[in-house]
Amino acid sequence: MSGWIFPYIKQREFTLSCMCILFQSENHSVRRKEMKPFGSVMFMALVFMNWANGYEDMNMTELLYSYGDAEYGISGRPLMVGLTLIYGAAAKGAVCLDGSLPGYHLHRGYGSGANSWLIQLEGGGWCDTIRNCVYRKKTRRGSSTYMERQIPFTGILSDKAAENPDFFNWNRVKIRYCDGASFSGDSQNQAAQLYFRGQRIWSAAMEELMSKGMRYANQALLSGCSAGGVASILHCDDFRNLFSGYTRVKCLSDGGMFLDAMDVSGRRTLRRMFRGVVNLQGVQKNLPGSCTNRLNPTLCFFPQHLIGTVKTPLFLVNAAYDTWQVLASLAPPSADPRGYWSRCRKNHAYCTAPQINFLQDFRYQMLRALTSFSRSSKNGLFINSCFSHCQTERQDTWFAPVSPHIRNKGIAESVGNWYFNRGGAKAIDCPYPCDNTCHNLVFR
Repeated sequence: MSGWIFPYIKQREFTLSCMCILFQSENHSVRRKEMKPFGSVMFMALVFMNWANGYEDMNMTELLYSYGDAEYGISGRPLMVGLTLIYGAAAKGAVCLDGSLPGYHLHRGYGSGANSWLIQLEGGGWCDTIRNCVYRKKTRRGSSTYMERQIPFTGILSDKAAENPDFFNWNRVKIRYCDGASFSGDSQNQAAQLYFRGQRIWSAAMEELMSKGMRYANQALLSGCSAGGVASILHCDDFRNLFSGYTRVKCLSDGGMFLDAMDVSGRRTLRRMFRGVVNLQGVQKNLPGSCTNRLNPTLCFFPQHLIGTVKTPLFLVNAAYDTWQVLASLAPPSADPRGYWSRCRKNHAYCTAPQINFLQDFRYQMLRALTSFSRSSKNGLFINSCFSHCQTERQDTWFAPVSPHIRNKGIAESVGNWYFNRGGAKAIDCPYPCDNTCHNLVFR
């Protein structure tokens, strides 16, 4: 959907702000004259947080939908699910950056899904300095005080069989992200009144959900997007250990395959940022020893060094040209002071041949990092050659007539086939520009 810019929007219980961001679907474009505000077409608003230390602390998982046309695979308005605070968390020191209570959104399953549980860990960037974390604690990414009291459940969280065929009637949970270290820190800074308690939040949330019936699960899936995708990898085996050997337990990471790649200036912007997160928030103690006894703790925060240590079956959904990584770690303004990458990083259509070659090399690095992982029969992956980020929470990319496909299979079908052992668990797309099913993100 090109040619549409969202201003500051408030609808129902949640508010989104947007910095001139467009969503374009190459395979199903919609002309501007056909679009109506809050009308029959689905819109998406993305929120970008502040620029800090040369990278974008961006949250690309916030969605605002207006529903109607069946051609988009959507019927009616989304299910809105209320926020539940974990009142016993404070006694365990499991609090958000500002000391407020953590929370989650739960919609109960029924029928054949009554004893099946899907846990979605929210994403939303990281904070690596005191200054950034102080800013963050005054937002919903660091305080439940600012969290929406209701959020839409779409994509993998949808309650409609036509939108989410395999998981629609499961118990579906979204755990809110308010620590800034992928649910893995355990420290604090008294001077700045910051609590880095992501690991404790994870434990408190799991204890709460087990008490609400998850302990009886016969099937469970831990998922997450972006920073939540990193968390789903970090906590995958911990999640498995909550259940008996009779429970089918697997994990899904969407848009979480962040690479320790060089940026356009030859430096490693993301490594510098991850080093700050790990050191500031006390993450090292919660990283798997199987990694830290071989590598620096900062490197063990990168999924490429973690996926080989995960024993539980794991599925990776990722865009080969992940837009968050292009914008924030490959071509951030700090690495491009003359603005040579300015147009390309916002819209791949403006990339020069050398820039496309640089991005093709990034794709190659990702595929190389996945070589050993993909050999394991228990694992699955869906790596499409799109300029996108987080594709399981959006209805148009998760399951719709025009959703992205690789060899005639979409993301929802691929994930379902893998989870239920129906076959066809590994799909890697051909290089850009061969895939015309992509829903690419374009920015202004």
